Formats: sequence, C-alpha cells, structure tokens
Amino acid sequence: MLSDPIVALATPPGRSALAVIRLSGTGAFGIAAKVIPSFRADPPRTAHYAAFRDAAGQLIDRGIYLAFPGPRSETGEDVVEFQCHGGLAVPARLVAAIEAAGARPAHPGEFTRRAVQHGKLDLLQAEALGDLIDAEAPAQARAALVQLEGGLTRRIAALRAGLVELLALLAYDVDFPEEDDGPVSRDRIEAARTAVLAGVEQLLGTAPLADRVRRGALVVLAGPPNAGKSSLFNALLGSERALVTEIPGTTRDAIEAHVEFHGWPIRLVDTAGLGEATDRLDALGQAMGRRFVEGADLVVELGGLAVRRLGGSEAAPLMVRAKADLGGEGEGLPVSAVTGQGLAELKRAIVERLFQSGAGFADLEPALTRERHRVALTAARDALAAAATHLGEGGEAVLAAHHVQEAVRALDALVGVVDVEEVLDRVFASFCVGK
Repeated sequence: MLSDPIVALATPPGRSALAVIRLSGTGAFGIAAKVIPSFRADPPRTAHYAAFRDAAGQLIDRGIYLAFPGPRSETGEDVVEFQCHGGLAVPARLVAAIEAAGARPAHPGEFTRRAVQHGKLDLLQAEALGDLIDAEAPAQARAALVQLEGGLTRRIAALRAGLVELLALLAYDVDFPEEDDGPVSRDRIEAARTAVLAGVEQLLGTAPLADRVRRGALVVLAGPPNAGKSSLFNALLGSERALVTEIPGTTRDAIEAHVEFHGWPIRLVDTAGLGEATDRLDALGQAMGRRFVEGADLVVELGGLAVRRLGGSEAAPLMVRAKADLGGEGEGLPVSAVTGQGLAELKRAIVERLFQSGAGFADLEPALTRERHRVALTAARDALAAAATHLGEGGEAVLAAHHVQEAVRALDALVGVVDVEEVLDRVFASFCVGK
C-alpha cells in the first residue's frame, strides 16, 4: 500500500477566485512546513492564514491552510489542504514548490483510492463519488448520493449476511453426516438459498434503470424528411442547435445533445429523415439514423413513419404529431415547435416512459449503476443456481457450500473487501487527478 506524499490541484485550473491544492501521505506535515514557514498541525482541522513560499524563500501567495492528521482525514493519512488565489500561475507555482519539497504528483483518483485502502470508503462509495462529480442532472446527483451514503453497500451487506447464514446451515449439514437430514432439513436450506437468490435477482433488476439514469436515456427523434424533427429537437433543447429549412433532407447527420426533462438526464438525438435515399450522403445519414434507432431507449416517431419496421428498442415508439399549429389529423401527441403546444406534455410523457415517474422525482432506491456491479451480481446468482444442484436427493452439501462461497467472494469483490489491484485500477482510472 503506497503512502508516499502526493499532491494535486483539487479544483479546475483557470481563472477563479480560489484554488485548492491537496497534499496527503507520510511526511505531509514536514513537506508543508518547507512551503509554509509558520506551519503548525495543531490544532487540527483549523484554518490558518499564512504565506506560501518556494525553496528560495520567494513569496508565492498568501492564503489559507488546514491540517488533517490521519486517520481522521479524507484519505486516512496526514493531509494538508492549501487554499490560494486562482488562475494559472499561482496554483502552478504552489504545486511545483510542494513537489520540490518532497511530494510527487498524484495519479488520477489516487486520493480516493487511498481513502478506500484506509477504510474511509468502499469501492461502491468511491464510484458514487465519481458519479456525483460527473452528474449533470439532478436525478444523477441524487442517485449518486444514495450510493455515496452507503445505500447500495447496505443492500449488498444484507445479501452477504444471507449467504453467510446459508453457509452456516450447510456447515451444520456437513458436520453431522450421521443424521438423516442433518440438524437442519434440506427444505430449510433450500428456503434460505431461494430467499437470497430472490434478493440478488431483485437487485439485478435495478440495473437497466440505474444505468439509464447514470448515462442519460437515449431518446431518438425519427421520421420521414421534413417531418419537423429538427424543429422539435431545437424546441426541446431551447436553443438553435440543428439547422432548420423547408428543404427536405436538411439534416444529413445525427446530432446528439444532453438535456434534462424534469430533472432526469436525456441524450436527445436528431436523425436524418428516413425514406428513399436521394444520394450516397443521404444513404449514409439514414444508415446512421437507423443505428441510433436500434440502440435507443425510446424512439419519438414523427410523421407517421412505421419506425417499428426498423427494429429499435423493445419499447413501442412514442407517437408525435408535429406541426400541430398547421392543423391536420394524425396519430400521436399534437406538438408545435412554433407555438410550444404539447412540449411540456411530451417531456412528461418521455420521463414517464423512461423512468416510470411523473414530473417529480421518484424515490431512487439503491441500485446497480455500473457493468462491474451487474457482472458481480450475475456471478453470485449463477453460483447460487449451481448450489441448488447439490441440495437435492443424494447431493453433497460440501459442494453446495463451495458454490455459496463463490457467491460471497463475488459480493466481497464488489465492495472491495478483497484487495484486488486490477479492480482498483479499473475503478479509479477515470477519476480526475485531484480526487
């Protein structure tokens, strides 16, 4: 476990009132004393105003520092936080001075990684911290906070406790082979296995919705040329992102934008008009549009085109009758990009179809937000299914226990009970350096 001192800028570089720099690791206080002549770690967690100087004694800036002795710190190590003026020059000079005093630049996510290694966070909470930083919509931030506060950890812990209880029942069966059914009947063991399996299946069922919240639901506008897709796209965004003309086939490429409807994250895509291709470029644009339709979480269909023929998501398309201000009959929700008619109703309908919620927030339960989570729970489910084959007549309880133990190991790897470097590398690879 690395404990050498590391340093990084914890705030984005650029013009700002303040910048925050973090220093953590063994010897952090000694390094800080080389940059802050008046440095003192006592009393801890107290703001001190001081001068920051380089190795030659030249003044870099005057600002605030706080000392956090380990283990009562974010990383579990000795930590010093520097608050200096923002911009490019001052923070860069201060970081360089701290490095010259003995710290090395932190790797991406290394501060949070050390927090995990020192038991301040588990892997699920660390991932949630990254999701909270990346959140663009309120629902994403809310889901990340549920996980950061330990909601998913507690749910995994409950499943693990059920598995340990099942292992205990199997141990009794192994330890008392002279009994007909052991001190615990096979029916009771099977009931315990079934109960844990149901919990695993229920948690696996949260993965699709949770993933949709985390990455944003893919909503694709599809229809024939000149059906009003680009106008509706711009109206839903509230900005002129796509070109709009009366010429059919103006949109040749797929245009994607991130937006939120009632606090829920949406990846909205405008596609080329679908129909008979007029040239090679149009054919390429339509092919791309079809690929988006096939991968969409929801297709918003305009102009009466039978998008159902194209495949697309399992959900039926949401039918919209665009250009409602011009009149006309047709199937679907009447919407006008010109007058705004039906836009609020369309947003609400999209949210209800994708997130099973009205315009307000639904209660976001602890859920599987990443592929790593789904893989681990799937492994636990498969192990429990394999255990069932050894619980029938003539089955060996010791073999069933082996499969249950595999399920326990899958959950342990999920929360980071086992120190698997490959897992840690994958989790923190996408973190920013100062986190």
